[in-house]
Amino acid sequence: MLDDAASQMKERLRTDLRTAMKDRNVLRSRVIRSLVAAIDNAEAPALPLERKKPVQHQFETRSAEIERLRLDRPAVRAVLLAELQERERAAAEFDRLEKHHRAAELREESGVIKHYLV
Repeated sequence: MLDDAASQMKERLRTDLRTAMKDRNVLRSRVIRSLVAAIDNAEAPALPLERKKPVQHQFETRSAEIERLRLDRPAVRAVLLAELQERERAAAEFDRLEKHHRAAELREESGVIKHYLV
């Protein structure tokens, strides 16, 4: 059976999200939500580029449900690294634009992400 690291990481993130929300830590809550969403997006299977005929869903039979991709630990790590790199690039750009307050906030978000990369 394939290791479903994504489910394990999302469970950890959701537990930490509850704690962050109880502590009213807005920044940490925002980052954790974005990490869960990034992992969810990575689990979404690619759709075919071209469809010949429209898909008919029968919602009562759950035919609209499709199986999610299972991510292993390296894939989850890659998703988290992409989120980290995106924030670090944005922080560098905000520094270049002399918007140091926003750059510092993005670096703080990066620190939250680094916690999950260990």
